[in-house]
Amino acid sequence: RRGMDLWQIFVLAQYRLGLNLTYDQLDYMVNEDKTLRSLLGIQSNEFGMPQQEIKYQSLIDNLDLITDEMMQKINAVIVSFANGEVFKKKAEEGYALKTDSYVVESNVHFPTDYNLLWDCGRKCIDMVKKIIEEYPQIQGWRKIKEWRKRIKNSSRQIGQISGKGGPNKDVRLKECVEIYIKTTTELVDKLIDFLPSIPLNDKTLCWHYKLQLEKYISLTIKHIELIERRVIKGETIPHEEKMFSIFEQYTEWINKGKPQIELGKKVCITSNDNGIIVDYRIMEQQSDSQIVLDIAVDMVSKYKIASWSFDKGFYHKENKSLLEQEVGKVIMPKKGKPNKNEKEEESRPLFKKLRNKHSAIESNINELEHRGLDRCPDKGYSHFKRYIGIGICAYNLHKIGTKLREIKINEQIQRRKEQKLRLAA
Repeated sequence: RRGMDLWQIFVLAQYRLGLNLTYDQLDYMVNEDKTLRSLLGIQSNEFGMPQQEIKYQSLIDNLDLITDEMMQKINAVIVSFANGEVFKKKAEEGYALKTDSYVVESNVHFPTDYNLLWDCGRKCIDMVKKIIEEYPQIQGWRKIKEWRKRIKNSSRQIGQISGKGGPNKDVRLKECVEIYIKTTTELVDKLIDFLPSIPLNDKTLCWHYKLQLEKYISLTIKHIELIERRVIKGETIPHEEKMFSIFEQYTEWINKGKPQIELGKKVCITSNDNGIIVDYRIMEQQSDSQIVLDIAVDMVSKYKIASWSFDKGFYHKENKSLLEQEVGKVIMPKKGKPNKNEKEEESRPLFKKLRNKHSAIESNINELEHRGLDRCPDKGYSHFKRYIGIGICAYNLHKIGTKLREIKINEQIQRRKEQKLRLAA
């Protein structure tokens, strides 16, 4: 049977992120939009060749073949084309780079230890239901709906007490949590006893469901312990022991000094003076100042850099001194109160000019968010990384397209002027 070729997969990925489409919207466009179908090479021609229809599941399965490594290589080619063929510079001119970071959110709900425990419990029950569907003769789960109801009700009661307050709040909360822990512990004990009796057959998916069930049982035990330590024993849970989603476990709790909480991963982008994003990377539990030297190693080896600007969050004395050896002008304002020399440097006209120009990267970030890189709907960390790569690629292609259209319009205006001059002569 005929599948999609690499070109079609790439075009669909760019349409999805370039226009920030859902898979439902993309499914409609790929079968109804003539421009997209022509780009894919599946639109009927003048000889009446039949149109090819692409199914919804085929879109998901084929776009899933793209990897983050693939997008990094493609984006490197696009950046090279943009710098060499579209935004041309003289050989002696250097680039003015700007670096900043922002948060791409994961598709998760706000985490609390009691609603994460509910997530663990309901997923355990879901796995048991799927196993029973494969083997209806399995006994002992006649009240499986009652288990779900009991755990959900306990979780809701804890949420109501925590949110509303009232007299004897701490006492009522502890009593409710004790019931919650007792119920979930009983469920865990029942599940552990159930595991050895699960029939494994290569013709069914029970082996997969059993692995998933074991994973969710371990997560349930972990969250029972966390909620017991926090509420019953009154401990403060260290940040590194907390989990913010049982599904997207890579999710980080990020504040960045803003009033709202952001749950996801920080992405650091570096753009040049033409607005092209020449480097992007996902930050793994790193602060802004820790990632500077990693970016600098790649950028200094690829480009001649006239100036490079950062926010205060990227400042570190070592970062600045090392960059100044390779870069013409480093704009890296100091955190806190500057000394006399630093104050004098930051008051110079060139420093102020380049620092003011640094704000242009905020518009780059805003455009990325409008192209879908504000919240990732895809599941799994590998898909999260791929989603970022496709979004950066779509952004750069849009910048290139805008510039090429501008060049074409200017050429048309120039031709008209020349025609008028010839007619006047």
